[in-house]
Amino acid sequence: MVNMVRRQFWLQKIAEAWKTRNVIWFPGVRRAGKTSICRGLENTEYFDCELPRIRRMMDDPERFLGGLKGKQLVLDEIHRLENPSELLKIAADYFPGTRVLATGSSTLGATRKFRDTLTDRKAELWLPPLCLADLGDFLRPDLEARMLRGGLPPFFLPERLPEEGFQEWMDAFWAKDIQELFRLERRHSFLKFVEMILAQSGGIFEATHFAAPCEISRQTVSNYLSVLEATFVAHVIRPYSSRRPAEIVRAPKVYGFDTGFVAYYRNWDRLRQEDRGILWEHLVLNEMHAAGKRRWVRYWRDKQGHEIDFVLVQRGKPPLAVECKWSASDFDGVNLRSFRLLHPQGENLVVASDVSRSYTREFSGMPATYVSLAEFTDRITGKTA
Repeated sequence: MVNMVRRQFWLQKIAEAWKTRNVIWFPGVRRAGKTSICRGLENTEYFDCELPRIRRMMDDPERFLGGLKGKQLVLDEIHRLENPSELLKIAADYFPGTRVLATGSSTLGATRKFRDTLTDRKAELWLPPLCLADLGDFLRPDLEARMLRGGLPPFFLPERLPEEGFQEWMDAFWAKDIQELFRLERRHSFLKFVEMILAQSGGIFEATHFAAPCEISRQTVSNYLSVLEATFVAHVIRPYSSRRPAEIVRAPKVYGFDTGFVAYYRNWDRLRQEDRGILWEHLVLNEMHAAGKRRWVRYWRDKQGHEIDFVLVQRGKPPLAVECKWSASDFDGVNLRSFRLLHPQGENLVVASDVSRSYTREFSGMPATYVSLAEFTDRITGKTA
């Protein structure tokens, strides 16, 4: 079923990216659907770099590309090559008429295997778990199921949630991503750290809270977090501030990559009312990632404990404050007022699951616009003002 669905949102993004660069880097966690999207591209030759015979074909990158001049290519799991960036650099510099889409499970700079990050030579699209547009393609617009099962198609789509799949995914992540790319040694400590990150997802990150349970040093905690960030399994959200004394300026928040894994490691087999808020927050973050806003997302907190879930910081624009509420009635404006006393310019959005049409309310003269998840996505992508 997964392979039969054409995920139009991503196919369109790939087509648009190819208009700007002939080489696209298309990373994402394993089983997010990279391969099925790639196989949905028309008039495109597909090469699976997991296969030794395919890797041998690319031993001479210039000859390989020369035989495919002017075509569209998918190089799936290109990190399996000995020097993947060499092939992509040659494609960018010497075969501008050949379109290349390369997939992998990490950032280009995550490992020494990528000796060149191809700055100014590539377009980059990052594939997060299923976004709202994907749910429409799969004809399953069930947000509660998306929160509990997560956004990896093999977990979201089956009638029965394959719970054993979570541990199988984690085992494959260690064996195929961590060992091949980073060659870490302490499997138990690393996987314990991953489980704790997922179970505490969305909270303020304190390295000292992880060191003793994982039996590692504080420096190793920082190293492990960098690995999870490079492989898109954890998202580090740093504070927004103007460095005023009242604001938190250093402590980041860390989110796990997928609501299904967060729910699994919190031992949630069903959603209670009190569980929906934090998972809804993850869904809103996922929409910003799908919209390509990852590098612009911050959060805000002051020393009195007032907090804004997300602050979208775009160059040349005032900060956009984003509050995430499962129910619109849960928003009271107190935290937003504290934020706008220090940062008065910018729009305020409340993203709620029970909003069908946007509307605005004022809190002590401060306007806040309530929007649905779909309208929020349209606003941050510029489809609506």
